[in-house]
Amino acid sequence: MELSEMQKKVYQNKLDKGFNVTDVPMEFCYLYGEVSEAYEAYLKGKSDLGEELADVAIYLLGLSEILGYDLKEQIENKMEKNKKRKYVKVNDGFIKIEGE
Repeated sequence: MELSEMQKKVYQNKLDKGFNVTDVPMEFCYLYGEVSEAYEAYLKGKSDLGEELADVAIYLLGLSEILGYDLKEQIENKMEKNKKRKYVKVNDGFIKIEGE
């Protein structure tokens, strides 16, 4: 299934179940909560980490549809942009070279 189709199905499920599709700040909070649960599952070595990561993706897909963004298109555009960027290693991290 294409990501764009998944995005629409996630949104339709929200409608079918009567879940929020209008309160954007609330959706960001739900997404944040799911990321937190995934991180906790990772830290504790829980077996449901994959399911928690799926929840993160589902909330992100739903939020993208609510806001009118084709997440597949946005990801492809951002990946292309990132491929062209240049970074320098500084200590234990990387800094993007401005103008790239």
